[in-house]
Parts: sequence; C-alpha cells; structure tokens
Amino acid sequence: MSNGVLLIWADRVGSWFGTTPKEGPDALPVRVHGREYGRTRAAPAGIKAFDQNLAWAIAGLLIWGLVMVYSASIALNDGPRSTGFSQVQYLVRHTAALSVGFIAALLVFQISMDTWEKAAPWVFIVSIVLLIVVLLPFMGKSINGARRWISLGVFNFQPSELAKFGTLLYAANYMVRKMDVKEKFFAAVTPMGVAIAIVGSLLLAEPDMGAFLVIAVIAMGILFLGGVNARMFILIALVFLIAFGLIIGLSEWRRERIFAYLDPWSAKYALGKGYQLSHSLIAFGRGEIFGVGLGGSVEKLHWLPEAHTDFLLAVIGEEFGLVGVVTLIGVFMWMTRRIMFIGRQAIAMDRVFAGLVAQGVGIWIGFQAFINMGVNLGALPTKGLTLPLMSYGGSAILLNLIALAVVLRVDYENRLLMHGGRV
Repeated sequence: MSNGVLLIWADRVGSWFGTTPKEGPDALPVRVHGREYGRTRAAPAGIKAFDQNLAWAIAGLLIWGLVMVYSASIALNDGPRSTGFSQVQYLVRHTAALSVGFIAALLVFQISMDTWEKAAPWVFIVSIVLLIVVLLPFMGKSINGARRWISLGVFNFQPSELAKFGTLLYAANYMVRKMDVKEKFFAAVTPMGVAIAIVGSLLLAEPDMGAFLVIAVIAMGILFLGGVNARMFILIALVFLIAFGLIIGLSEWRRERIFAYLDPWSAKYALGKGYQLSHSLIAFGRGEIFGVGLGGSVEKLHWLPEAHTDFLLAVIGEEFGLVGVVTLIGVFMWMTRRIMFIGRQAIAMDRVFAGLVAQGVGIWIGFQAFINMGVNLGALPTKGLTLPLMSYGGSAILLNLIALAVVLRVDYENRLLMHGGRV
C-alpha cells in the first residue's frame, strides 16, 4: 500500500474522532512567490477532540469496576444459583459488555446533536414499546420476582436503562420546543407529566421503583434547568414526593423495607429484609481505613447478596477501606461536575438541546451513584440500583457508555465551534 493511501486513511480515521478537522469550502491554496505549498483549514489542526480528563476518569472507573466485579464474583460459582459456572464467568461477561459498550460509544460519538434532537421522540417511543414488551409473559424474563429483562440469547436486555436515556433526550427536546410557554404551568408541564406517568406505571408494573425514581429526577432536573418557573418546580417536586409516598404506603413489602432500613439489626429483620444492609455495613466495618486488601473480602463469600451488582461498593469498602470509598466518591463528584459544566457551556453558546442533554446525563450518573452509595452505606432504604460504570450488568454499562459518548460529542462540538469550525 502506497504512502499516499495510508495518509488518506489516517486523515479519514482522524476526522472520525475530531483530531483532523475537515476542510471547508473556504480552504484556499497558499502561494509563496507564485508557488503553491499547502492549504489552509477551516479550523486549527491542534484542537483537542474532547475533554481528555473526563475520558480518563470514565476509563479509570470502568477498569476499577472490572477488577472489582471479578473480585466480588470469584466465589459465586460455589453457590446454588451459579452451579457449573467458572470463576471467570462474570469477568468474561462483564468484559464482553464493556467491549460492546465501547464499540457502541465510538459509533454514537459520530452522531451530531442535531441528529439526536430529531431522533429524541422516536428513542423515547421505542423505550416505551420495550417497557410494554418486557411485561408480556412470553417475552419478559423474570428474575427474583421482577420482570425487567428481555432475553436476547447471548444476554438479557433491560429496557428501563434505555428508558432513562430516552427520557432525558425527550425532556431536552421538549423544553426546546416549549420555550415560549415555560412560564405557563399546565401548558409547560402537563404533556411531560403524562409521558413520565406512562413510563412510571410501566416500571412499577415490573416492578422497578428505583428506575422510576431516577427517571423522575432526570425529567424534573431538565425541566428546572430548562427554565421552568421555580414555584412550578417546587409544586412538581411536591407532587412526586406525594406520589412516591403513596406508592410506598400502599405497598406492604415496600413499607417493610423502610422499617428494615431503620433497624436492620433487629431480630425481626436481621435475617430477612435487613440482611443485605446489615452485611453491607459489616463489610464497611471490616475495611476500616485502608481495607483488607484486594481480594481479601469475606462478605463476598456468600454472606452479602448481589455483591457484584447493587452492593459492589460494600466490597470496595471492605477491600480498599475508607480511603478507597472517599476516592471513588470524589471521582464521581468531579465527573458529574465536569459533565454539568460541558452542558452549561453548550447552553451559553445557544445550543440548548445539547446542553440540556449533557446536564441530564450528569443528573443521571450523579443521582444514581448517590442513591447506590447511600443504600450501601445505610443512609437510604435498600433499592435495586447499580453503581454506574462499575457494577455488573450489560444493559447498564451499554447505556452508560452511550450516554457519556453523547456528552463527549457535545464537548467536541463546543470546542469545534469555539475555534471557528462547523459541526
């Protein structure tokens, strides 16, 4: 293959990631003393494609999560639910999910925010259709009493994860379309409220109250950041609080979970609904300041249920101690703050949809991490929410990486426009 062909392909691959700006129609030959030496470009060649620090933070959490999933699941093959599995079964599956998610993220990064704005309602509709499909007895797969997965043969897909992504796209698109009526409560809020109510009723039928809570907060956050009147926002928050209170109050097993959270050590709950929380707290207690060392956790040896998914933080706390937990919290706080900054930057450039989408992703990742950490530490009632980017779960990893790829795309477009380029 000639050097010329190699250079053409290098430029083409570079343009996919924004490292080689495309020449615009205004690119002209440069002549010195009548001789052509090169061509000017529409944007400087030295622009960084996207936020490198954010990309490294995401990569660091993914790698740390992969190591911890292996550590937390290494003994699961001895249990009755995983009989016949090898010790690396969950490691292999999680690695496969990361690989698929990485490829999907690379593809999503190529899609402009204008395209996402046009596709937003359709992504939301597809997510609702899949939430209906998962409830069908011959389509949905039931695990631990909840029908949340659609079996695709090689892996189980969880539509609620797509619903989070679809909701934030739809909410951002909705606020852009309703800018002229955002001060009018019923005109601005009612259509969005109906959409969230439909999604919520489908999620509660699975049941999956944790996903509904995250989706409600994403929608509320985007409405607030989109400029909905503060008094209206407070009213919306009160409505949601009353709704969640009624959902808990009218469900006996949800009430029992709240009581178990308040006193997990009592004789009534220690071996029942408080069992998971009590063993999570034991894990943190064993970790003390610096932890017992990677792989040294005892609670993951069939004492702590779902140690590789919802309670991965407890294993991190046991093996890395307070230092590891504080470090992890710091990374999530920095990452959420950085994502919100990218969104504010886009809005300042009059790219409202792109900015609200980025901020919606920040709310999603930050709030879900907050809930998961609070549950693990006993500060919040037990909910089945994974730790973003780290816990075992193919659907969550896939949609987390897709959402963050969209954020990096927003940042890329911001940088390109600030340096005189075109999206």
